Amino acid sequence: MKLKEIIAVLEEMAPLAYAEDFDNVGLLVGDADSITTGVLVCHDALETVIDEALAKKCNLVVCFHPILFSGIKKITGKNYVERAILKAIKNDIAIYAVHTALDNHSQGVNKIFCDALGLLNTKVLIPKQNFIQKLVTYTVPSNADKVRTALFEAGAGRIGNYDDCSFNSNGIGTYKGNENSNPVIGVRNEHTETEEVKIEVTFEKHLQSKILKTLFAHHIYEEVAYEIYDLKNSHQQIGLGMIGELENEMNENDFLHFVKGKMIADGIRHSAFLGKKVKKVAVLGGSGSFAIKNAISAGADAFLTADLKYHQFYEAENRLLLADIGHFESERYTKNYIVDYLRKKILNFAIILSEENTNPVKYL
Repeated sequence: MKLKEIIAVLEEMAPLAYAEDFDNVGLLVGDADSITTGVLVCHDALETVIDEALAKKCNLVVCFHPILFSGIKKITGKNYVERAILKAIKNDIAIYAVHTALDNHSQGVNKIFCDALGLLNTKVLIPKQNFIQKLVTYTVPSNADKVRTALFEAGAGRIGNYDDCSFNSNGIGTYKGNENSNPVIGVRNEHTETEEVKIEVTFEKHLQSKILKTLFAHHIYEEVAYEIYDLKNSHQQIGLGMIGELENEMNENDFLHFVKGKMIADGIRHSAFLGKKVKKVAVLGGSGSFAIKNAISAGADAFLTADLKYHQFYEAENRLLLADIGHFESERYTKNYIVDYLRKKILNFAIILSEENTNPVKYL
């Protein structure tokens, strides 16, 4: 099958619009029109992983972390990034990265993290901002159902666990077409008044083009009146980190041993024990020091993340248990999730879980 067909499935799993602005996600190396013979899913697309892809006859590597993160001016093989890219290009192997596109997804990295710990009643820790827009349009009552249904199918009207959400109000619309107009109701050069329905729906902003094409395709007016607004509402289903609850509370020492076992961590650095029970747990896979205050504000008893610096442990402020379980460890099960997702969506095709351990951190 063509690479672009697999990309469509990957973007369904982790929409690129969900990624953070600083990130580099999507197709990093390769031709979207090329034929894919097999997919190797890994955590980091290192040179050893490209070798593994060659050995297993896979010409697409789907990685969590982007091997190309910031701009490079030369590719000479002088470092691990350039060596991996050179080998991939020489052997016609495409590389696709998901990273924060999957971090921010409601079923992505942090939900996987929560599920590994058996956390219940999970919700996003830091909801994504400036991501919702509202469409307002007007049409005659006989056309309203058609327009609404089409907009819902295009992705509008989804709020949390509810679909097909809209607000509708009745009123009178007025207009007068000029000599070049072809009004559906009324005639040229005459003032017209007609009953209309005002339809309001919200949508994720990356869908704007699709929403407008749908509106124009299903609206009966020659000139479609509409307005689009940026909303300040947080998107409660998309964002970084999650918070949930353990089925049974634990003391701090037992909790950390529990986490160590579930996440297969060789070591955990943590702040001072507070002598409190742990019930409510916040998580953020990867580097999550920026979310310490969010975890405290959310009332977490413990916050699990990675890459904490010395002084950041002070930020626990004796209000929660802060634990660095390791970057790779906090994202450990992500590649398994990607493999399972692709296998369910693409049947009878080689989708292979990489056997390479790309964690650069070792413990004595």
